[in-house]
Amino acid sequence: MLNKLQEEILNLKKEKNAIILSHNYQTKEIQEIADFMGDSLELCIKASQIDDKDLVVFCGVDFMAETAFILNPDKKIVIPDTGAECPMAHMLPAPEVRKAKEKYPDAAVVLYVNTLAEAKAEADVLCTSANALKIVESLEEDTILFGPDQNLAWYVAQHTDKEIIPIPEGGHCYVHKMFTPADILFLKEEHPEAPVLVHPECNPEVQEIADQVLSTGGMLQEVAESENEEFIIATEVDMVTRLKREIPDKKTMPAFEEAICENMKLHTLEKVKNSLINEEFLVTVPEDIAAKALKSVKRMLELSK
Repeated sequence: MLNKLQEEILNLKKEKNAIILSHNYQTKEIQEIADFMGDSLELCIKASQIDDKDLVVFCGVDFMAETAFILNPDKKIVIPDTGAECPMAHMLPAPEVRKAKEKYPDAAVVLYVNTLAEAKAEADVLCTSANALKIVESLEEDTILFGPDQNLAWYVAQHTDKEIIPIPEGGHCYVHKMFTPADILFLKEEHPEAPVLVHPECNPEVQEIADQVLSTGGMLQEVAESENEEFIIATEVDMVTRLKREIPDKKTMPAFEEAICENMKLHTLEKVKNSLINEEFLVTVPEDIAAKALKSVKRMLELSK
């Protein structure tokens, strides 16, 4: 049952011919009014398919809204709260990428989609946690500059013979750094039959005790299709919110209740409504940077098919 504010948003959305995109880490009330929810890859694909809408309200963090603009430069892309930045994306500015390219001139540059547009413009191709290994394996080069998430780089390195060089040193998601083997093993004692599903942004020691290492989209698919009845989920807590909403017959438990992305949570229903009424805050990317970044985004989409 939607509340009054949610109903108002849905009416405004129709009036403005708008679409609301939401990352899996948004709160339940925003998930309920979204036209589409997904992980970074799914949102990229959806953003590349927006043909019949005039306004895109992006309930995610800055780099996601930038990517939507890069794919839709003729549309208005708004983000409800401009403070919704991804700290990890800001760990890898463009000069840092250029510096690494000078040091390793024969390496391919594979950047996580969780980067700002200026860094994407320096990449050969992008990847997400869902397709990182596939992207790396598809390249001819044997040396890969990979950033900004050190743990995703570690995950890829475990599954390829190529040399993976993380850039920058220590790039990380502060939310996924919160998970510890001790917390997960404690839950596992109480729920011995529950598989542990871990996001590859988690530390290596957490990945090593996982039953599966998956993107959030992969987690959704695994919970839906598995014969198991309960699962321990090691990613941001509102992924469990989505799992409970969409697959209520399965029991899903957060591996750590305090694993909350405060940046994602800056978006509220009131701010979404304001975005629809005032069409603010507009997200844009300089034309030269957008053109270069578009090449790396498109290459990822092509290699992901």
